[in-house]
Amino acid sequence: MRAKPGYHPYRLAAHLVFLLYLVPFLSACGPAPLYREQAYVFGTLVEIAIQGEPEAKARQAAAQVLSEFDRLHRRLHAWQPGELETLNAAFARGPEAVPVADDLAAMLRDASAWWRRSDGLFNPAIGNLVRLWGFHADAYVPRLPDEAEVHRLVQAAPRMDDLILTPGRVASRNPAVRLDLGGYAKGYALDRAATILRQAGVRNALVNIGGNIIALGRKGDRPWRVGIQHPRRGGALATLDLHDGEAIGTSGDYQRFFELEGRRYCHLIDPRNGRPVQGVQAVTVIARGPHAGVASDAASKPLFIAGPDGWRAMAGRLGIVEALLIDAEGRVSLTEAMATRLTWEGEPPPGVSSPKG
Repeated sequence: MRAKPGYHPYRLAAHLVFLLYLVPFLSACGPAPLYREQAYVFGTLVEIAIQGEPEAKARQAAAQVLSEFDRLHRRLHAWQPGELETLNAAFARGPEAVPVADDLAAMLRDASAWWRRSDGLFNPAIGNLVRLWGFHADAYVPRLPDEAEVHRLVQAAPRMDDLILTPGRVASRNPAVRLDLGGYAKGYALDRAATILRQAGVRNALVNIGGNIIALGRKGDRPWRVGIQHPRRGGALATLDLHDGEAIGTSGDYQRFFELEGRRYCHLIDPRNGRPVQGVQAVTVIARGPHAGVASDAASKPLFIAGPDGWRAMAGRLGIVEALLIDAEGRVSLTEAMATRLTWEGEPPPGVSSPKG
């Protein structure tokens, strides 16, 4: 039996994010100043770039954003002490109503709406399955869980509509519910960052949280240029311009995973069978609107889980026009709208297909 040791998410994410987002910062010189700030939050590298503002103003705005990220990280951590863990402990005890902050209750309502829209494929209630597979840890041990326990949790069918939200309180009808907002929190944080920056008078900025980016304004006289990570080779598969208010999000099997006997097991769990998704390397989506960050984060997960045969229908269901999927063989499929925005790094990958062929 051959197994790869667990990957440390901080080191891995730092490497991948550097490769993915090198493009926006290569041409940082120019007549207007570009201020950059980096930190580790949400278990990954966070980068903030602010264009055309005095350094003191940019530094203060970036500090406000990072302070908010740290607050959200501590509140929403999936397995360390915090507000989310307090709720999960209460849910496991039974249908007792416990206090919940108004903003967290709003997040849970919104996440429930995404659960309904995605026909249950976006399901933050399956935290027990994510934990069972070993992904509620800082390093992943290459070990398969007990099949009977996987089956038991699937049969328990934890769902977001098991939550009972009343003013100031929340309960769960199902003790198998364990919330893991890892597929939502980064997008929510991006939207909070955009609000904070705009309130601070920053008009042009790019915020990257380990695979999810939101753009404000422009980088000088042109849009912000970002890259889509190649899921196997490293470096950019393609680049595109990200416009004011747009967010881009990627879900991949290369971010949190372990390998055992030649098979890769990633942290993206299919709630229908309780197992890591197979057959997909990565999905990238572009979103826009007042909650573009959340949409870029939440929408990529159900497309990934829907897989090569179902991702287009799921994109339509979620209102995602620009999307790209890379299957297990490295073949790229994308929507027509996404195809018009990409510049491939080198020759287009073999097997590229869009609705026009």
